[in-house]
Amino acid sequence: MISLVEIRVNDSESLDSALKRFNRKVQSDGILTESRQNEYYEKPSEKRKKKEAQRIRKIRKMNRKPDFDYRK
Repeated sequence: MISLVEIRVNDSESLDSALKRFNRKVQSDGILTESRQNEYYEKPSEKRKKKEAQRIRKIRKMNRKPDFDYRK
């Protein structure tokens, strides 16, 4: 899927602020992450393994976090 991002630059707007808006829009739309995922073909078995590994990392991370804050 190809998605295009378009922003309009006002006359009084600097190029830096327009570039920041563009980068924010690209990141919020997830265009870069999608293009990195589709950079090469990934077999369905590899996708399943990667998804399972991500799930296990998430579970370990949740078990590692304390339920309360020590600083209080």
